[in-house]
Amino acid sequence: MSGTSDMTLAELRKKAGGPVAADATAAAEHGPKHPSAWEYVQIGVVLAVVTLVEVAIYYADIGHNLLVAIIVVLGILKFSLVVLWFMHLKFDNRLFSTLFLMGLIAAIVLFAVVVATLGAGLV
Repeated sequence: MSGTSDMTLAELRKKAGGPVAADATAAAEHGPKHPSAWEYVQIGVVLAVVTLVEVAIYYADIGHNLLVAIIVVLGILKFSLVVLWFMHLKFDNRLFSTLFLMGLIAAIVLFAVVVATLGAGLV
């Protein structure tokens, strides 16, 4: 064994004569944009608070249609936070954010059509 298992990818590429500078440039470009551990904790706290609000609203004495509307809006908020921060779409190409947004809109439309078709009285 030549000891390559302890080498980093950049070291292996340098040894093989591959492009090392491009990797360093890409890492430098991605590094400052990447969220810190503290930002992840903050997003986690926000998600926990939104979940607590959802649970509290469920036990509040409000109308069924208003309850569903609020829960759906809060769910979309949580979905957006998870996708943007934990799936790193906030830092990636806008195409990926657009695709996720289109999927979210399609899911909402599908939900509304199914509810309307089944006559649940929510729409």
